[in-house]
Amino acid sequence: MMNSRTWKSLLIIIILAIISFYFMLPAINLQNPDFWLFVVWILLLAIGVRLFINNSDYYNARRNEYDIEKAFLTPPISRLLLLIGIIAIIFTGLTFASSPIFHSNAYTKLIDIKLDGNFQDDVAVITFNQIPTLDKQSAQRLGDRKMGEFADLVSQFEVSNDYAQINFQNRPIRVTPLLYGGFFKWINNRAYGLPGYIMIDMVTQEGEVIRLDEGIKYSKSDKFGRNIDRHVRLHYPTLMFARTLFEIDDSGNPYWLYPVEGRTIGWFGGKDITGLVVIDAITGDSTYYNIGDVPEWIDHVFPSELILEQYDWYGAYQNGWLNSIFGQRGVTMTTEGYNFLVIEDDLYVYTGITSVGRDESNIGFILTNQRTKETTYYAIPGSHEYSAMTSAEGAVQHLRYTATFPLLLNIAGEPTYFIALKDDGQLVKMYAMVNVRQYNIVATGATVQECELHYRRMLSSDPTIGFGEIASNVVSGVIDYIVVYVDGQPYRFVPERAGA
Repeated sequence: MMNSRTWKSLLIIIILAIISFYFMLPAINLQNPDFWLFVVWILLLAIGVRLFINNSDYYNARRNEYDIEKAFLTPPISRLLLLIGIIAIIFTGLTFASSPIFHSNAYTKLIDIKLDGNFQDDVAVITFNQIPTLDKQSAQRLGDRKMGEFADLVSQFEVSNDYAQINFQNRPIRVTPLLYGGFFKWINNRAYGLPGYIMIDMVTQEGEVIRLDEGIKYSKSDKFGRNIDRHVRLHYPTLMFARTLFEIDDSGNPYWLYPVEGRTIGWFGGKDITGLVVIDAITGDSTYYNIGDVPEWIDHVFPSELILEQYDWYGAYQNGWLNSIFGQRGVTMTTEGYNFLVIEDDLYVYTGITSVGRDESNIGFILTNQRTKETTYYAIPGSHEYSAMTSAEGAVQHLRYTATFPLLLNIAGEPTYFIALKDDGQLVKMYAMVNVRQYNIVATGATVQECELHYRRMLSSDPTIGFGEIASNVVSGVIDYIVVYVDGQPYRFVPERAGA
């Protein structure tokens, strides 16, 4: 029979547990490590509540001191402490049992890699009016500048720093939502919602504030039930989610993407994406998709960090866990950085592959479709990305520009690092192209067109590349028309023909 103190303790613990869940929002799932931590947190709260309510029982009035030993050795407290200890032991054991020590072969199978990729066939030659020229930091600077042009917005709203890169109507762009400027500004504007989002064209370097006919009512800066994380958790209490992303569809409608995480090895190991929850940012309506049913307009399903982590498992454990620690025969890993490439309306994440010794060269690179996780390895040895960045900076060292992480392009059939060069204000001032196989071939230019022209000339004059043989092929035929690009705009000319 529970006494009044026990009932009072239980009521307070339940209230504190509800409040904790409201703010912590853990997935109620035994495969979620955060849920185990949440349970331990509740047990610690229970101990604190019990000690607080029974405070007078453990206070020695004669000696005017608190009897710590008596307080923690009482049956209710000692049982709770024992339960925390048991949970910690079980959690540690399940984590260890799910590790690559026991499942190294299973970890290598999390990502399926096509090993015979042909770069020239898979990656189309790109023209300068399709090359994205901005990185995230430069896009942020342009977005802040564009936001400052609208007095009615800048006084009430801020710009999120997300700037996710997506493919929008066959153009590489970065997009990020607005945020409320504070709690009171949320109160003033919550009836309509956030008025829109920022879109940055990565080719033209133009920013645009997209105003919506109906405001975004579910976002990370909203409060209470309209906070997007809380809204999704209450609708999907047992699902584990990876990093959230903001995207727009082909019509410019805003959505939140929540990739669903699963544990596929042991109890806690083998993290992978098993589905996707898509939430309409305006209405809050949500839809769950299996991986094979994700709409084609969605670019980000598999987070870039997860793709790189899964390749690192693949590269490390090909010959077993012990080899990854001691012999390290055939162990490879991704380089420190990645970028994105658009291929046939899909967004691919690119990263170089290097040996575990982290030397100054790559043995190849991978391209992974972020919607399907289809991954291809290209065995093209060449310079490390940071070596290419150093070469680009060295070509303009008198200007002290800094290089962005390279974008991998197909220029004249050659794998080429395209690098933007920025000043101290994060503004792009010049461009560089560095040959992957011969990083001493470095071309720079004030415009993308000028840079590409210099690069092609250097390729044609370098016998080690073999570009001269490609350029010397003679093709006969009749020219129907000629396209000339001026400031990124195409102009079409039809040549005159005899007898026409």
